[in-house]
Formats: sequence, C-alpha cells, structure tokens
Amino acid sequence: MNAISIRLPDDLEQRLDAEATLIGRPRSEVIREALTSFLAERERARFMAEYAAEAAAMYRDPLVRQEALEIAEAFLPLENEALDRAEGRTPGESWPEETGQRWWK
Repeated sequence: MNAISIRLPDDLEQRLDAEATLIGRPRSEVIREALTSFLAERERARFMAEYAAEAAAMYRDPLVRQEALEIAEAFLPLENEALDRAEGRTPGESWPEETGQRWWK
C-alpha cells in the first residue's frame, strides 16, 4: 500500500482526530473510508450525467420516442394488474374512486 502525505487545516485535522477517536479507528482508516465514499459518489454522479445525456439524446429521435411510447402502452395492462394485486384488489376490479367510495377510512 502506498503512502500519501497531505496538509490539512488545523480545524479539519481536529475534526478528523475527533471522528477517529469517536469511532475507535486510526485516522488513516477514516481518511481511506472518506476518500472511497467521495470517489464513489463522484463516479456515480458522472455515470448518471452520462446516462441522462444519452437518454435525452435518444429521446430526441422521433423513432426511438415512438417505440418507447408503444412499449409503455403494451405494458400498461400488466402494470395495472400488478398494482391491483399489490393493493389487494382482483385485477380489473373497480378502483374505490370509480365507485364513489373513499380509499381512506
């Protein structure tokens, strides 16, 4: 494992010492954990930004957009059936709002 030397402002070093003492771990372990979390979050943010950009670019294409709408329409009955089952209704049974009943009691 390689070693890295960094300079910390006094207040940050004090906070690091306090955290290390509080959790009973060495400062280097706290720093490794913090750096791992920071880098993972940055990587996730970059991935999500790339994913969103790609999705936006694809959705601008009229053919892709039409295909997405067709797929959504094809799956709507299955999604409604799953929702009915999850809410304890027989698939296709009227929703309380449709019968004038209150869904809350």
